Amino acid sequence: MRIGILGSGAIGATLARVFSAGGHEVAVANSRGPETIDPAVLEFGARAGSAADAVRDKDVVILSVPFFKVPDVAGVFASVPEETVVIDTTNYVPFQDWDVPVEGVGQGQVESLWVAGRLGRPVVKAWNAVLEETLKTRGAPAGTPGRIALPVAADSDQARRVAMRLVDESGFDPFDAGGLADSWRQQPATPAYCTELTLDELGPALRAADREKTPALRARALERVAAFTSPPTREEIVELNRSLHR
Repeated sequence: MRIGILGSGAIGATLARVFSAGGHEVAVANSRGPETIDPAVLEFGARAGSAADAVRDKDVVILSVPFFKVPDVAGVFASVPEETVVIDTTNYVPFQDWDVPVEGVGQGQVESLWVAGRLGRPVVKAWNAVLEETLKTRGAPAGTPGRIALPVAADSDQARRVAMRLVDESGFDPFDAGGLADSWRQQPATPAYCTELTLDELGPALRAADREKTPALRARALERVAAFTSPPTREEIVELNRSLHR
C-alpha cells in the first residue's frame, strides 16, 4: 500500500517506521523540510519529501500534524483523489501557550468534522486515542491476550475497512466506533481516550462518554498533568485518564 504521512512528530514518526517495516511504500513530510526528518524515521525505507510528495499518488494519507496546523496543510489536499483514504490522528488539546481560535472547538465540537471541513473531504478518525509510548511499545500480534484496542470512526465503510486493517497492522485491535459524528466519544478526556482498553472493554467505554461533562474533564486532566514535578510516565498518564471516570 502507498501511504503518505503528514507530520513527523510522535505519532506520525512511529507509524512511518511501523508501516515501512511492514513493507508498505511510505512517504513522510513535515513543515520544516525533508532534511529535518530524523533518520530513525526512515530506517526501514520510508522516504522524506515535501507535503505535496506525501499526498501524491497515495492509497492512504495520514494526517498527524498539531491540530492548530490543520488549516496550513489543507491546500495540498486539493489534488488528492476522492478515493484516497485520509486518516486524521489529531486532537484538540489547549495549552496555555497556544489555542485554536475556532468557535465550538473544545466546547463540544466534533474535532474530525472540523478537520474534514477544513480539508474539504471526508476523513477517518484513528490513532488519536493512543499515547506515543503506547504506540511505540505496546503493539502486539493479533490474538495476543490483553491486546489493546483502538477506536476507528468513519462515514465510509470502505475507508473504515482500510483504516482498521492498518490499525491491526500497527499492533492494536481495531474497533468500529461508528460514524464520524460519534468520534467525539474518542476525543480527549473521554473513557476511551488513552486508557489502554481491550476490545471487550472499549465498546462500553465509548458508550459511557458524556459530551456535556467532557470539557470539564479535559480541564481537570490538564491541571493534573501540570501538577507533575517531572515528566509523567505512560503508566501515570493512563492511570490519570482512567481516574477521570471513576
